[in-house]
Amino acid sequence: MGRRPVTVRLARWSAEHPWRAIALWVVFVAVCFVGGSAAGMTEATSADQATGEFGRAELIVDSGGFHEPATENVLITSRSGTLDQAAAKAAADDAAARLRQVDGVASVGAPVPSQDGSALLLPITMSGDPTTASDRVQPLRDATAKVQEAHPALRIEEVGGPSINKALDDTLGRDFMRAELLSLPVTLAILIIAFGALIAAGVPVLLALSSVAAAMGLSTLASHLVPANDTTGSVILLIGMAVGVDYSLFYVRREREERAKGRSGLDAVEIAAETSGHAVVVSGTAVIISMAGLLLAQDAIFSSLAVGSILVVAVAVIGSLTVLPALLAKLGRWVDRPRVPLLWRLTAPRTGRHGQPARPRFWPAVLKPALRAPRTTLIVSVGLLLALAAPALGMKLKFPGMEDVPRTTPAMQAYDRLTAAFPSNGTSHMVAVRAPAQQADRVHAALTDLAGRAAADPLFAPAEGDGAKIKVSADHRVSVLEVATPYASRTEEATRSLHKLREDLVPAALRGIPGIEYAVGGGVAANEDYAQHIREKLPIVAAFVLALTFLVMAWTFRSVVVALTAILLNLLSAGAAYGLLVLVFQGDWAEGLLGFTSMDAVVTWLPLFLFVVLFGLSMDYHVFVVSRIREGVRDGLPNRDAVAYGITSSAGVVTSAAIVMVGVFSIFATLSTIDMKQLGIGLAAAILLDATIIRAVVLPSLMTLLGDANWWAPRFLRARTAAPPADPPAATPELVGAH
Repeated sequence: MGRRPVTVRLARWSAEHPWRAIALWVVFVAVCFVGGSAAGMTEATSADQATGEFGRAELIVDSGGFHEPATENVLITSRSGTLDQAAAKAAADDAAARLRQVDGVASVGAPVPSQDGSALLLPITMSGDPTTASDRVQPLRDATAKVQEAHPALRIEEVGGPSINKALDDTLGRDFMRAELLSLPVTLAILIIAFGALIAAGVPVLLALSSVAAAMGLSTLASHLVPANDTTGSVILLIGMAVGVDYSLFYVRREREERAKGRSGLDAVEIAAETSGHAVVVSGTAVIISMAGLLLAQDAIFSSLAVGSILVVAVAVIGSLTVLPALLAKLGRWVDRPRVPLLWRLTAPRTGRHGQPARPRFWPAVLKPALRAPRTTLIVSVGLLLALAAPALGMKLKFPGMEDVPRTTPAMQAYDRLTAAFPSNGTSHMVAVRAPAQQADRVHAALTDLAGRAAADPLFAPAEGDGAKIKVSADHRVSVLEVATPYASRTEEATRSLHKLREDLVPAALRGIPGIEYAVGGGVAANEDYAQHIREKLPIVAAFVLALTFLVMAWTFRSVVVALTAILLNLLSAGAAYGLLVLVFQGDWAEGLLGFTSMDAVVTWLPLFLFVVLFGLSMDYHVFVVSRIREGVRDGLPNRDAVAYGITSSAGVVTSAAIVMVGVFSIFATLSTIDMKQLGIGLAAAILLDATIIRAVVLPSLMTLLGDANWWAPRFLRARTAAPPADPPAATPELVGAH
């Protein structure tokens, strides 16, 4: 007898020494979490995140060493009709007097009237660290509220970056807290329905949460090599709960199934380790490969997400191979306690004839078309998925702008009134120039001329107040000009204004100045440059993920055909998810249903991130299902019976895992921001399609149609393929009845 697989050896040691294995896992999680907290996190800087010409502009500005204090504004408008200028001036004077007494206010400027006389703006400069201004803005808002009480005939509001950030933080904080509070009970409820027993449902959640805690600490340590960003923790939680629950679910269901056949606890754990444990290792490797593809995007945000995701998947795999067998061995049959009476009768594993697990009649009925008419079923199902994917050809990529932030807060309503009265406070471009200090006068004159020429063009907003906004660094080497446009950041007019600056106005104004370096940045530039960055990197990342996943699948299953079909099916699933996103979010028919305002585009970063996440998570199901089909083939079942056995024996666990993911991801679709809605809908829809149409219809029809060709491989792969047992079991009546 040959050496047993490492998954079995690990599981046997853990099952024979459960308290040691559990203690080691607790110590590992604690050391990771505490060590990460002690080390602290290194966050990505603007230099780390520089992309395209927008990134070059940011680097030029950073090199100027500008001190940029936080600024706020008091906006005074009429509640109806024409603004009373005398009353507005009195209110501005009152506001200035009150705000000068507020701790945290460095200075209050002179009131600035709008060009049409509809508003008066009082600028405020805050003291202290601008990065923490939103935490210190409340006293200013309170003072403004008192001014409003003293002048009820006018509308007096505070608006600015810090107050908007605080309002958004409050709104998004409530959103994410609700999502986190809902995700755990939703996951637990679905698992209770799947297992019919409370302890069996709690084990996957326990492993997932401990994996997330360990990965959080490890990612903090890793941030000293790959700087992290604010979203890394959320992605670790999202991916960690998904794969942690999946891997435990696969393992626990197989262990319960083997015990139902009469196996001892140790034997059941060993068989689960040899089958489901092996599938967990393969699917975990596939997920890690997919996430590693994000590193090729050469993007600080994606690199941070990749490292966090890789760590949490690796920890979840290790936990499922070590502490999970220990828990199952220690619990024994107590894992099926306490039972939920009705659910237990529906979900408890039962043994049918010939020692095989009894199968419900539902899945054989679903499989009938694929097994009886595989060619027709394949053509129809693939045709429907391709039709769903077709809209993806018209996908537009845009960053969410201020216009996509929910208008439920007073701060955003005030922002709309501010940009209507003072267009230069809305969307703006940033012209960043670096030149030798002796050229400072020429640069200033050129930028002043540029501002004047832009002000005369309808694509740009006229300058307000003191004219051109030019900042010069202390060493006179860096100059920055803000050029505003009256159009929202995602409009065609705003994009045209950017291209006019980059291709015409800026080169013409700065031409001939020796040693000059310049770039045009700003929100519109970030949108355009990042979309181009994604278009360039997506094929590279996709090629890497496809190639390595193909090699892993071919080596694991000793079949080139299985590897190729896995790639094609996952591409089909991702394409359908892309098409669905375009259908939902590039139109306006679902606005009322999902509570959003269409941005006529998909969020720029989503296609790349969605591709690697979906490809990785889809492999979980594919590896698990095909592993069961291969078990049937190795046990001597004909190909059609093996396909039926694999699908029906894995359908329950795959469906349960998919429902957990769909439930958690759907919670994200309830959040306020458009990017989280798109992420939640995209992930939930793709997982649902993958676990139903792909795995229950397309996969069985394709594998039935291919027959023995499924397992074709070159000689060097076939040489290592294990031979089937000498006395293969007969097909069960349930499987025969499926076709």
